[in-house]
Amino acid sequence: MDRGRVTERGIWAARGGRGERLLVLLHGMGANAGVWERLLPLVEGAWSGRWLAPDLRGHGRSVRAGPWGIGVHAADVAGLIEAEPPGAVTLVGHSFGGAVAALVASGWFGPRVRDVAAFGVKIEWTEDETAKARELAGRPAPVFATREEATARYLRISGLAGLAEASSATAAAGVIATDGRFQVAMDPRAYGAVGPSVAALLRLADAPLRLAAGGRDPMVTLEQMRRIDPAARVFEDVGHNAHWEAPERVWDFVAGGAR
Repeated sequence: MDRGRVTERGIWAARGGRGERLLVLLHGMGANAGVWERLLPLVEGAWSGRWLAPDLRGHGRSVRAGPWGIGVHAADVAGLIEAEPPGAVTLVGHSFGGAVAALVASGWFGPRVRDVAAFGVKIEWTEDETAKARELAGRPAPVFATREEATARYLRISGLAGLAEASSATAAAGVIATDGRFQVAMDPRAYGAVGPSVAALLRLADAPLRLAAGGRDPMVTLEQMRRIDPAARVFEDVGHNAHWEAPERVWDFVAGGAR
């Protein structure tokens, strides 16, 4: 993904396509826009419009500066949308990106959104899980002596371990080099966005919201999703990163509501 540029807000975004409609792809916590590598060929082959795939604040090639609340991520995404020519907007969010998408679709940040497709969103958080995220947000970013160590760490926190090759462009986008040493391309302070009720955030969407998840995704169940979207669906035999494991099924889910 080498078609990106950094905006005035410091948000890097890859982009492509032509036409009036706009598709915005929002990655999960700990990842970056590189995780859409296997979905983008389907987007470019079938989507009759433009697309954007940003690195969220504190991730990948975007600015490593706060504040870190989920509302700031929503404002960043809204700024990207408003800088584009007008057209119907479809938001696609994976995991934490799905919560960000729902908040953007609330209308509080300006852009009007046509529809939202979110998958793999962790809806229920225990107190211990929230406390763990806040603990991680307070830790310094670890530094590694080798790129291989940093890459392995990135693949773990992005959920791509065992899926993406360590030598892939996707893995390379998750690591930065500084003074001969290496770090994951994520500021741990980004975990500070965890805390608000995800179910409440999803219900803020002032646009049709569709939910899905892999049948082997340990983060969310069909029952939890159907409390918010009665038509929520499951991708059988797929884990948390369904867009990597089964991009065709994810694209069918996205395109089915965006036609």
